[in-house]
Amino acid sequence: MPDPTRRNVVCGLLIGLAAPGALAACSTTATQGNPPAPAGSSSSENTGSGGPSGVTLTKLSDVPVGSGLIVAGPSGKILLVRPADNEVHGLDPVCPHAGVTVAVPKKGTITCPGHGSQFDGSTGELRKGPATTGLTKIPVKISGDSVVTA
Repeated sequence: MPDPTRRNVVCGLLIGLAAPGALAACSTTATQGNPPAPAGSSSSENTGSGGPSGVTLTKLSDVPVGSGLIVAGPSGKILLVRPADNEVHGLDPVCPHAGVTVAVPKKGTITCPGHGSQFDGSTGELRKGPATTGLTKIPVKISGDSVVTA
């Protein structure tokens, strides 16, 4: 058997060191992050939930039709948008690009004052970057003359 060259030894070492990392990257637990919480448990991470359901956020009349209002929710700020008389949607008002609070909708568009990202004024879907995703939806509903968490 011939003597190994320095190149062969280095290549062998690199392959030996890279193989465990490559295998770990293929593992589902490594790519999924934290394992799912058991049923009935709660998480401290913000998942886009407005918190407990049925919490009154504001009067429906306080949310202008064709625009919106930022209110304090049980889990943080909520941007309430009202595209029509009997339609209200809740959105996380924090721009996913750089964490800047967005402005209320004007002429059907929500704009981030930080870098100019634009989102649909009714749904929060991304229209123009630099953000790469839309605003996170927060479940809300109309209950009588109020807007409440759903």
